[in-house]
Amino acid sequence: MKKKLLAVACAALLSQWSVAQDKGILGQEDTPNVKLKSINIGDCKWTEGFWATKFDVAEHSMVPYMGEVLTGDVGHALNNFKIAAGMKEGKHKGMRWHDGDFYKWMEAAMYVYAQNGDKSILEEIDGYVEIIEKAQEEDGYLQTFVQLTDDVDRYENRKYHEMYNSGHLLTSACIHHRITGQRNFLDIAIKHADLLYTIFSPETKQFGRFGFNQTQIMGLVELYRTTKDKRYLTLAEVFINNRGKYKVEDHPTTQGYPIGDMVQERTPLRESSEAVGHAVLALYYYAGAADVAAETGEKALVDALDRLWENVTEQKMYVTGAVGQAHYGASSHRDKIEEGFIGEYMMPNMTAYNETCANVCNSMFSYRMLGLHGESKYADVMELVLYNSALSGISIEGKDYFYSNPLRMVHGSRDYAKHNTESPHRMPYLECFCCPPNLVRTIAKSSAWAYSLSNNGIAVNLYGGNRLDTKLEDGSALVLNQVTNYPWEGAVNITVEKCKKDAFDILVRIPDWAIGTTVKVNNEAVSEKVTAGQFTTINRKWKKGDIISIDMPMKATLVEGHPRIEEARNQVAIKRGPVVYCMETPDIPKENGILDVYVQGNAPLVASYDKDLLGGVTTIETTLLLRTDQSDNKMYNKVDKPIFKPYKTKLVPYFAWSNRGDAEMTVFMPVVWNDL
Repeated sequence: MKKKLLAVACAALLSQWSVAQDKGILGQEDTPNVKLKSINIGDCKWTEGFWATKFDVAEHSMVPYMGEVLTGDVGHALNNFKIAAGMKEGKHKGMRWHDGDFYKWMEAAMYVYAQNGDKSILEEIDGYVEIIEKAQEEDGYLQTFVQLTDDVDRYENRKYHEMYNSGHLLTSACIHHRITGQRNFLDIAIKHADLLYTIFSPETKQFGRFGFNQTQIMGLVELYRTTKDKRYLTLAEVFINNRGKYKVEDHPTTQGYPIGDMVQERTPLRESSEAVGHAVLALYYYAGAADVAAETGEKALVDALDRLWENVTEQKMYVTGAVGQAHYGASSHRDKIEEGFIGEYMMPNMTAYNETCANVCNSMFSYRMLGLHGESKYADVMELVLYNSALSGISIEGKDYFYSNPLRMVHGSRDYAKHNTESPHRMPYLECFCCPPNLVRTIAKSSAWAYSLSNNGIAVNLYGGNRLDTKLEDGSALVLNQVTNYPWEGAVNITVEKCKKDAFDILVRIPDWAIGTTVKVNNEAVSEKVTAGQFTTINRKWKKGDIISIDMPMKATLVEGHPRIEEARNQVAIKRGPVVYCMETPDIPKENGILDVYVQGNAPLVASYDKDLLGGVTTIETTLLLRTDQSDNKMYNKVDKPIFKPYKTKLVPYFAWSNRGDAEMTVFMPVVWNDL
């Protein structure tokens, strides 16, 4: 009898655990090798302040507007599915990876639905699922470019991006299932993944070098987590194991697309220590490998990811969190590189590429590393990206986009007609439309990144006005209410509204820049050590009404680059909290250009909130120096003592530049330290 009661109790406990986390962005309810897990989608909602405003724009502008574009004749992604389904006449239009862009937009719409419960969103998405189902072939194949293009065979060449489309299909379908409980989209994904397993699991030489834009790894892991079918995890490992397994030489499936380091295939992942090649491909790959490592616990994989993360963030990442330094270049092995990583500390400003997708992928990779290790430095990078190099990819009103995100823009400095994905201002539609839905789905799901579940508690990853209504790992209810005007102010109050009686942990992230932060509970300083760049773990028997007060100093500071960053020598950027600032020409006299601006090193930097500027931002008011004697008549010019004039002005957040018409901009500026 006792054994029976024990079995019942254990079953009930297991049931509680499964309820605690079964609808996360990452479906980690049974994932064994992570220290922090995703909360359920919808458990955290932004309530006021910065991210509440951004989500409101996503809900009412970004997602609807993008939907109009992709389902109409401009973006024509839905038309491709309709033609493949026999519902419309015509030919495939758009990039070969346009299916994946549509899946990302569908995912973004589902995150909005998870927050607002608007049934019309679900009805619209389910209507598109019906079309996609009709477009899918009987054996599960689904790639509209291949289906609608004569003389192109399935999996003939990896440049057709079939794996990229597959990965976003699987991920979007899993999110749809977790939010709705429906199987209509999920069944399409299962049917497709089963075909992938049949073709690629045998590991034949023909397909051994096929996948390169590795979203399918993340998608397969999520499908494994959703269905518990281990074949999908096995196949995800196959795609990892095949990179670097075969010699870098011509192969039928690689013709017409760069090889080697460009697609991370020269060195096996477990032996890698340098991030190379196309930045988006690399970071999707690393994020997928982190998902696999979370399930398998393989040390060699985790060790490699640790090395790669350090290489990215310590040697190849901009002050804005952006990555992928160059549009064109070469790797250390002299392989051709596009849109990607080049050598350590090679960080151009004006020609910095920093594709929006790459920046978003940087935060995705860090989010997974946060789960693996439970260390706050990963959330620091997530936050840096979100406030700077991610948001810079979209306009304040949410309808115009940057593909690349340089740190300096000077009129007449480049012929943008030669650089099809680079522009001096945001565009309402990009022919290569991968970045906009990637960013919009990130903004739409950002509240689900704000907290993570620990073994016996909750970790506060991101700050912003929000309400969390979730369950801890033991199934107990937890409700927190966060009130703050972050990132414009450093004060945060988190009130416990509901919790269990037993003691549990609340992990409070102290950002790496927030030296001097204080943490109090009910107005008394905590006994735990408060260190910038670490979580402060507070364990106690919490009760309703307890208030955690965090006060982070928000002093504007000058930031200089590593001595090996030649392009930033004797220059500084200005940063306040997590926000990087820039100088933009609307804030200097019309006769001056951005290259005339110098920072006066001893000038005060005063923060001032302006509710009417750029949707409401804190600016940095200061006195800069404008050089008035520069000549550009010749390539090199004789110079006497420079002539400067002081000019009182303001700097704006980098993410908000290019929202006031055509403008020049710079993040790094030369600095004059002595009094003049």
